[in-house]
Formats: sequence, structure tokens, C-alpha cells
Amino acid sequence: MTERYVVFSHGKDSEPWGSKIAAMAEIAREEGFHVESVDYRGIEDPQSRVTRLLAFCKDLRGSLVLVGSSMGGYVSVAGSSLLQARGMFLLAPALYMPGYEKFSPRPAHCPTTIVHGWRDEVIPVDNSIRFAKEQKATLHVVDSDHQLLDQIRAINHFFAYFLFQIDEFH
Repeated sequence: MTERYVVFSHGKDSEPWGSKIAAMAEIAREEGFHVESVDYRGIEDPQSRVTRLLAFCKDLRGSLVLVGSSMGGYVSVAGSSLLQARGMFLLAPALYMPGYEKFSPRPAHCPTTIVHGWRDEVIPVDNSIRFAKEQKATLHVVDSDHQLLDQIRAINHFFAYFLFQIDEFH
């Protein structure tokens, strides 16, 4: 059986094993995935974070699911094609942000699920709606803010179903 990995990319002001990632990592392990989380602390530039993700994943052999929150969502999308991602799970991804229009990443053609809060004041929910429409991705919009911390149970539910779908899809 092919090794299966979930690789997490945290947001700009977060850390590799924050509460959302730690909770989702448990779900992934229960489903038989190896779990990794890239440390981007001290790297402000999104493109440098993409380079870090690509370098981190270069030795992983097997199928890859990318999970990213906020800027980590952008990083996951930007690296997905080169990494031939088998799936992407994105939390309030920083897509279509002012000043980064020239960095519109071309995502891999793979199952994608997005969770975004209606009350997000950092990244407009409309950005995720646009991305979901363009990519035919699954979109869950929840009553929360950018952090989504009050939605960890729902996120875990969506994530478990997403991983189940990935197995069904392949």
C-alpha cells in the first residue's frame, strides 16, 4: 500500500501545531495517514513559504494531501500542482489578496474542500466563494471569524469526511 501523508501549512501568525492543526492531525492519524506540519515561523514572504513547502515534501514518497490555513492555504494551493497533491483542505485561504494578484497559483486538479467564516475580517469570504466556484471545490461557510477556533468540531467533521472522500475518489 502506498504511504499516505497529510502535510499542514499554518497561517502567517500561527505555529506548526496550533489547536486546529493538532485536532485535524488526530483525525488524519486515525485514518492511517502520516502527519507532518511545516514550520514557517520567521518567513513572511508567501513565495518563500511555497519554496519551503516544496523542499519539505521533496523526500515524501506516496500520496500527499495538503492542508492549509490562511496564508498556509495560499501556500498549499501554490505548491499543489508541483507536488501532485491528491487533495487539498483549506481553512480561510489567503487567495486573491490585494498586492498578490500576480501570484495567482494554479492549483492541482484534485478534490478540494474549503472552510471559511462568514465573519472573517482578514480574508473576505467572497474570495473562497470565487475559488470554490472556479475550481468546483466543496465550500463550507460557517458562522465564525478568521480564526475559526469556535468551529474545530465542525472542521474535524468536514476533514474526516474529506479524507473518506479522497479514499473513495482514488
